[in-house]
Amino acid sequence: MDTTRRAAPDAPVALTMGDAAGIGPEIIAEVFRRRPEWSARCVVIGDLAVMRRAVQVTGGALPIAVLDGPQQARDVPPRCIPLWPAVSLAALPPFGAVSAAAGRAAADAVILAAEAALRGEVAALVTAPLNKAALAAAGLDVPGHTELLQAVAARHLGCAPAQLPVRMMLSNDELRTVLVSIHVSLREAIEAVTTERVWETLRITHTHFTERLGWPRCRIAVAGLNPHAGEGGLFGREEIDAIAPAVERARAAGWCVSGPHPPDTVFMRARAGAFDVVIAMYHDQGLIPVKYLGLDRGVNTTLGLPFVRTSPDHGTAFDLAGQGRADPGSLIAALEAALSACGSAAARTGSAPTPAG
Repeated sequence: MDTTRRAAPDAPVALTMGDAAGIGPEIIAEVFRRRPEWSARCVVIGDLAVMRRAVQVTGGALPIAVLDGPQQARDVPPRCIPLWPAVSLAALPPFGAVSAAAGRAAADAVILAAEAALRGEVAALVTAPLNKAALAAAGLDVPGHTELLQAVAARHLGCAPAQLPVRMMLSNDELRTVLVSIHVSLREAIEAVTTERVWETLRITHTHFTERLGWPRCRIAVAGLNPHAGEGGLFGREEIDAIAPAVERARAAGWCVSGPHPPDTVFMRARAGAFDVVIAMYHDQGLIPVKYLGLDRGVNTTLGLPFVRTSPDHGTAFDLAGQGRADPGSLIAALEAALSACGSAAARTGSAPTPAG
């Protein structure tokens, strides 16, 4: 039974600290330096000693407001880090090194944030980067955030993770792409191009934009798999046998969906304004165009979860950790996307979002 609760209009956005050996904590600290008005709109879930170290690495002079829970975030003054120290490490891990303890603490922060979102205590999740090797060292059989969040949400809903399909969307100010498959080999990705999977991706994408974000008519373009979208079957039949039937099903439902389009031009057309989002058939097809436009504003959004989740478009950057040089731009963009989504939801329920500051 679904017992997910809607968050209150003034509920904060949860920001998980990520792997303590990476750049996550320090870009979080830098966010509150650059956007002090967010102190009352967010709650960081992480370890106090880790965040103190991050403050020192990034220049010091940034107070940490220690909270008993997310509900206290609204009272935090500007230019403070609002921290809910719900996870702790016995010792600070060295920067740039894989640590089982850091992996476990990072995962625990994500689980706590997801559970808080499902209870309606936070309005959305923004997750700083995890390290897959650290997760494995901690004995966690999940490749990353998406699968971990999917498992937590499915457990809450009383279903198997496979019954809660999710998709990855990568976006920036110029382009949005949603992937049919994510972290699988290219051979497996080709095999995943089935009518049912393309249709499921279309359904999840359409639901996100129309129901979560309140767009009345989202223009969805579907990329082909093969060169020239198969050229009428000359270069492959996936477009004819698998992709086109899913597109027709979506169009029959009244959705603004077109394709399959030649994949070498569809992203350029979307960037020029012809489409709002592109469905890509596999990881690199969809992510190379977005990442080519720059990583400093890229946002990763998980579609299909019963709550909003975004993250920056980069990893733990162990080679930069502890130097105070990491760019928080992508994390700022992820927070902006989460706050915007929360505002859209509040507007549709007749409640105005909490003003910044």
